[in-house]
Amino acid sequence: MAASFRWVLQLHKDVPKAARFYSEGLGFTTNVCTLRWAELQSGPLKLALMHSPNEEVIQKGYSSLLSFTVTDINSTVTKLMALGAELDGPIKYEIHGKVAAMRCSDGHVLGLYEPL
Repeated sequence: MAASFRWVLQLHKDVPKAARFYSEGLGFTTNVCTLRWAELQSGPLKLALMHSPNEEVIQKGYSSLLSFTVTDINSTVTKLMALGAELDGPIKYEIHGKVAAMRCSDGHVLGLYEPL
């Protein structure tokens, strides 16, 4: 029997703030949220957030990249910016749809894709 995927883990300085970001900005369901650990879910995907007291562990570069398909990239960008994210370059209008990169306050990067 093959191993089954459990979750993707990100390290954050402020776990509740990060959980709120994914919950309010992208509509994830929060299963558990404490000061040190959170588990969120979107369909079958689980995202685990763990507190890191060590500044060196959390990088300001592209420490992780998660990509999401969204129905309205403009409203998603607006929600994420209200929660502290910044566009990492302009929204691009490709032949297959719109794409954007958002940098979160902890340095993580989200890719957004709105298909045509």
